[in-house]
Amino acid sequence: MALKSGELADRVLGGWTGRIAGNMLGKPVERGDHWTPERIDRYLRLTDALPLTDYLPPPPADAPAEGFELRPEWPQCVRGRIHGSCRDDDVDYSILGLHLLETRGFAFTTEQVGEHWLLRLPYLQTFTAERTAYRNLANGLKPPLTATYDNPYQEWIGALIRADVYGWASPGDPRRAASLARRDAVLSHTGNGVYGAMWAAALIAAAFTAPTPRTALEAGLERIPASSRLARTVRHAIALYESGVEWSDALAELAERTHGLGWIHTVPNAAVLAAGLLYGEGDFTATIALTVRGGLDTDSNGATAGSVAGVLCGAAAIPSQWSEPLEDRVRSAVFGFDGVRITELAERTLRLATLAG
Repeated sequence: MALKSGELADRVLGGWTGRIAGNMLGKPVERGDHWTPERIDRYLRLTDALPLTDYLPPPPADAPAEGFELRPEWPQCVRGRIHGSCRDDDVDYSILGLHLLETRGFAFTTEQVGEHWLLRLPYLQTFTAERTAYRNLANGLKPPLTATYDNPYQEWIGALIRADVYGWASPGDPRRAASLARRDAVLSHTGNGVYGAMWAAALIAAAFTAPTPRTALEAGLERIPASSRLARTVRHAIALYESGVEWSDALAELAERTHGLGWIHTVPNAAVLAAGLLYGEGDFTATIALTVRGGLDTDSNGATAGSVAGVLCGAAAIPSQWSEPLEDRVRSAVFGFDGVRITELAERTLRLATLAG
């Protein structure tokens, strides 16, 4: 299905807006070893915010704070206090990837991804696998050693959160999106860490033309090894949804299936993300709310879920309580991009998508 230019522009803007809104929704409770789904829902009940249909509310002044401490950035990313987006690596990497495609083209190399990091991204704004790869680059190592040398985070979620721009720039072409994401991901990740990036990019590319979230999920699975733990886990999430299992029960079963991998590993987070997309059934608010309520790496999962849902529905269909507080403005640690307009990022991405054709 070919998209008309106006619809394509709306879908690309929907992806950017959805990613930023989903990231902001999940940011206050980003600590999966503490903010479990049960604790998140207790906080929402405490603040009279279930069902969740807006950004997280601030902590009530008269409520006991113990156990419900939000991240330090919470005053800038709770409802009623948002004036543009907070800075976050989940958005920084989308911006960095956009600039990479603009300057290096679709034939970029993994080595050029590394050069771009060193030129544009502050070291202290990198974490886990990315910080290790950055250090390895600075010490003169080349890919794939940058991903494997002294790196215990090779299958964590970092590469997945970098993948969206490759999907936005490849509308309806999951194969190309996955190929681009793979070239980026192998700088810092291996195995399921790389598959997560390929799957996410393909999923987002497929969302431009897919009729349902499930269709997009399955298109993403076609781009990674069927025997990988990531693919098997996502297929299990689809099976639970199709069999009529309630969202909370499905989440519990998926958590048991991925137990022991840790809250920043790609596989359990992909399970939460897949469940949010499936049970959200294409509704933007339901999708990001369920995904964030699923816990683990809440801001990363909320961002990717928002990206997929935003592409599926388009920016015009994203409810105003999510888009208006962003004030069309992004804070970023990427050199030269702090304060950039969301609409400008979308327009630049659209030019790439149109060029790639």
